[in-house]
Amino acid sequence: MAFRKKTEEQQHFSKERFSLLLLDLEEYFFEQHIAHHIPKESERTIRGSLKICSKSVIFEPDEIAIPIFKIALRDCTKIEELEERENEIIFRNYTHRRLSVTFKQVYFIKEQNIVAPYRIQRGENRYFFQLEDSRKVDDVVQTLLQLQRASCLEKLGDQTAMITAILQSRLARTSFDKKSFQSVIETSNMECEAEMVTPLVTNPGHLCITDKCLYFQPLNAYPKPVVQISLSAVRRIYKRRHGLIPVGLEVFCTENDMCSDIYLKFYYPKDRDVVYFYIAAYLENHITEQTADSYMLQWQMGHISNNQYLLHLNSLADRSCNDLSQYPVFPWLLQDYTSLELDLTIPETFRDLSKPVGALNKERLERLLKRYHDMPEPKFIYGSHYSSPGYVLFYLVRVAPEYMLCIQNGKFDHADRMFNSVGETWRNCLEGVTDFKELIPEFYGNDCGFLVNSLKLELGKRQGGNLVDDVELPSWASDPADFLQKSREALESHYVSEHLHEWIDLIFGYKQKGSEAVAANNVFHPVTYEGEVDLNSIQDPDQKIALLTQILEFGQTPTQLFTKPHPKRIASKLRNFSWSSSRHTSMVESPSKVVSLSEESFEDLTEESKTLAWSSITKLQIETGHKSHKEAVTGIAVSSNGSSVFTTSQDSTLKMFSRDQKSIQRSFSFSNMALSSCVVLPEDTTVICSSWDNNVYFYSIAFGRTQHTLMGHDDAVSKVRWQNDRLCTASWDSTVKVWSCVPANVSVTKKNDFQLLAELEHDAGVNTINLNSENSLLVSGTKEGTVSIWDITTSSILHQLHCHCGTVHDAAFSPDSRHVLTTGEDGCLKVIDVQTGMLISSLPSGKAQRCFCWNGHTVLSGNDSGELLVWDLLGGRIIERIPGHSDAVTCIWMNEPCNTIITGAADRQVLFWKLQY
Repeated sequence: MAFRKKTEEQQHFSKERFSLLLLDLEEYFFEQHIAHHIPKESERTIRGSLKICSKSVIFEPDEIAIPIFKIALRDCTKIEELEERENEIIFRNYTHRRLSVTFKQVYFIKEQNIVAPYRIQRGENRYFFQLEDSRKVDDVVQTLLQLQRASCLEKLGDQTAMITAILQSRLARTSFDKKSFQSVIETSNMECEAEMVTPLVTNPGHLCITDKCLYFQPLNAYPKPVVQISLSAVRRIYKRRHGLIPVGLEVFCTENDMCSDIYLKFYYPKDRDVVYFYIAAYLENHITEQTADSYMLQWQMGHISNNQYLLHLNSLADRSCNDLSQYPVFPWLLQDYTSLELDLTIPETFRDLSKPVGALNKERLERLLKRYHDMPEPKFIYGSHYSSPGYVLFYLVRVAPEYMLCIQNGKFDHADRMFNSVGETWRNCLEGVTDFKELIPEFYGNDCGFLVNSLKLELGKRQGGNLVDDVELPSWASDPADFLQKSREALESHYVSEHLHEWIDLIFGYKQKGSEAVAANNVFHPVTYEGEVDLNSIQDPDQKIALLTQILEFGQTPTQLFTKPHPKRIASKLRNFSWSSSRHTSMVESPSKVVSLSEESFEDLTEESKTLAWSSITKLQIETGHKSHKEAVTGIAVSSNGSSVFTTSQDSTLKMFSRDQKSIQRSFSFSNMALSSCVVLPEDTTVICSSWDNNVYFYSIAFGRTQHTLMGHDDAVSKVRWQNDRLCTASWDSTVKVWSCVPANVSVTKKNDFQLLAELEHDAGVNTINLNSENSLLVSGTKEGTVSIWDITTSSILHQLHCHCGTVHDAAFSPDSRHVLTTGEDGCLKVIDVQTGMLISSLPSGKAQRCFCWNGHTVLSGNDSGELLVWDLLGGRIIERIPGHSDAVTCIWMNEPCNTIITGAADRQVLFWKLQY
């Protein structure tokens, strides 16, 4: 109902009963004139406004008790200026110039200013109009005659072509009035012709974008002479497809409103793209653009509600409150509309979210599938869609009756087909032959007006004799507000949180199209899918218009956002979402908002010190530093008591630094080739180092010598990881090897006592590896940008993705093992869902990120410029850049409470950092 509120605001501004909804679909309002209607049988004149439209002439009296009347130009038999003699005969002493319209029928609208079905008066009649500016009579008559000729053309395509030509001629003769600029120093960046889109109607005019504002000047000065939006007020912009063509642009100045401040439709895609560029360029340093992947990550982690996530997905998938053919779609969740009490703790209360509405009834589905299999190509299972303008207004007729009258040619639907009962509507969606509709966001909002006939509309009488009034609610709802409250609770319930991803797969995801859609019984008519219809290739104007009308009226499938199975939500640790705010359910969280890390997160970080440290991670300062290596530092390891810091380097040495004495205590060289990483084993007895000479070295801290050498690979060993008596080694020979390694026996173990447990083959040299906390999963990244996730208990690969352009520099699991974060040569951070293997977020930085630490939603990374970067993954942005090294940061170490951070770099420096709480 957000679109209705916006329209009411416009109506309040204009102080008119007239609205564009009085026009036919695809009709334009061109101009208006102050005029007097002179009934033939009365000498009394009725002052008002004469509206010249592309298919009709409308007169709006100033007196609200007198109805508006509308005469279709195709019903006109004569339009003329009265000749002087006839003027004198009819009006006796009147000498004013007047125009006459003779017609076969007229529509009376809003009699006594009451919204009701239009009254039609048939039979030939003649109306007279006297313009206050009599000089314009000739122009008005000629315009009406020209438009009448267009309306009377036999073919619809010819009518449309002629009206379009008239519109373009009018636009070409006018231009944007720069006197409307907010400031005299504004600079115009571009001007073009466009149409402002509101539900069911569009309004043509001129658009101008300056360095300060976006302006739209309607050709007819309706609802006001100019619509102005300051660029500094814009918060979100989306490119839209309108009628399946990429010519739309929607601008939001709020974060908490479903309806935009302006929706524009351009005549040429290039104009849309240029305007988008200017706005995006202005916003680049102010707002971070969000993607479906970044919202998915926020939803998975429990930082946005199910309601907010669905609103985000709808918006990203071209669903808009300004376009009823692409109105936001929400799911039926409940199937219990008969119980006295609603039990949200049992699965039987809920609808199966893994199936489309049309597949919920097995018997009906079998009949539909039989027809489907016997059908010639192109095949479809469902002959109607789950979202269309008719369905949206079916639900909203009590609060948006004029919209229903618009699409129903001035009538309400039959009383028995109205939205009379929630339970009855659900049953019809289960059993009806052609009814497969889903719900709209209002069912999970706070405004219950659409369930109540507060306007006292006369919506008809049902067969049983009952008048259509308020919507009948389930027994478990005490009133409309209680119904919506319980619906919201259902949306945020444990069951829905566990299964919502299944419905997303059907509507926005991989089961939307292709073989997966067929397997899921989720196939609709081809015209509903983006990319299936090329309107520009259709030469026949009538066929093109008919198809466009079908697209707009039948409904459209959302833009596909996901091509792989959507991951589940982490439902066991969801945050509680408050619904106390009266506008909460229509809110969309700010894409640039930084979620406070002191809030409870899905990793359940119970250590107060760790939470405090991560929330203060932007306040890092260098405590001390030392340069002990001759080449780039490649690895950092720290003893369990924190007193000794071990570093490896491309200069082939392992060095031990004493934090207490602040000096190098040991320096040891294993070979003449670079060392690539190091790990300290428990009890601080041994350091394991990997080398480019293909070997892994075990250095005894107590004895100060090489304790063992493992010749494990045929090329450089790039990384070693040790955990729970398992040693994992990665190599440029394209393998990762898993070894049995018991530290207590290292001093007596010989080379051939190392047991090779698994060898994981890759297609390219492996540059980095990491283990999850349970030592059950391993992630590897190659020199060619491929990331693989392995189950090392079975030595099997779970997922493999080509994530990066160039080398994968680092990879690590989140604390709960549900996500993997990778960094690469391409400067991007990538987040992968472990369950599905889906790439759910990609954040660019412009510089290669060599290494990082993270807690699941905040990342501290080191880049090629020597900076430390703090990332807010949920907000999808870099929140701090901390200068430190003079060359690439190559390794980073952080202890558990995060109070010590150590970095090494290509500048040969090792820096110790401290947090400023």
